[in-house]
Amino acid sequence: MGPLWGIDLGGTKIEGIILEDSENPVALRRLRVPTEADQGYEHIIEQIAKLIETLAAETGIRPSQLGIGHPGTLDPKSGLIKNANTTCLNGQPFNTDLEAVLGIPVKLANDANCFAVAEANIGAAHEVCPGAEVVFGVIMGTGVGGGVVVRGKVINGRHGIGGEWGHNFLDTSGGPCYCGRIGCVETLISGPGLQRYYTSLTGVELPLKEIIRRARAYEDTAAEATMQRMIQFFGKGIATVINTIDPDVIVIGGGLGQIDELYTDGVAEASKWVFNPRLETIFVKPKLGDSAGVYGAALL
Repeated sequence: MGPLWGIDLGGTKIEGIILEDSENPVALRRLRVPTEADQGYEHIIEQIAKLIETLAAETGIRPSQLGIGHPGTLDPKSGLIKNANTTCLNGQPFNTDLEAVLGIPVKLANDANCFAVAEANIGAAHEVCPGAEVVFGVIMGTGVGGGVVVRGKVINGRHGIGGEWGHNFLDTSGGPCYCGRIGCVETLISGPGLQRYYTSLTGVELPLKEIIRRARAYEDTAAEATMQRMIQFFGKGIATVINTIDPDVIVIGGGLGQIDELYTDGVAEASKWVFNPRLETIFVKPKLGDSAGVYGAALL
């Protein structure tokens, strides 16, 4: 098998990668462009096409097929995207439209599933627990998602929503979610959710990195409250996952996955809610960094 092409479609960026092959998944070239989702569905397709053309021009390699990780999922019955927080994708035949533009077969998978399968098979989970039976890959960033990998393979489920812990109910204080419900995990512990909470306390809008910095410096009580909120609700939310599928390893990706306190205070909080006298689940940062999703897409 020749080079593998993957695309990771995120809320703010689109990343493309060319891997040497499945036996030697070394990146030959990687490139990112902005998603610019506010410009609409057709624009996203144009951005993907431009990204592929740029990669092909730079490497002299053209794809014969393409794997894409994306927000939401492709509904097994309708063939349309649903549940995407990049809402312009919802209700669209994304793979059909991409194939028409690109002229090659396209394989779609939820972005969190791509992340999870990459980290389970060639990333952090494989490194700390080779042969792990169950791995849960968490995405915590613009949104909150997840993927369940059992014996190396993603569990999609009957509705295509396997692992979607970000839309479990957690607490009404999270307010309305784009999905039409109230108090989803995503409304509480996504980056935007935490930023909204800080603004509700202060009237000031700050990037999450600055909020976290202020909390660690103990110079802003609202920032400290925001950090505590993240830890508290992460613990409660992830404990429900552990009680349900009892993973050997949980890999936390996305921008918030780099926050060290999740692996200490967050895990300690989870232990209060797990149906077991002790918490032995291994929590790790991704080995493949924020590009795990694009590796997983290529491996499709």
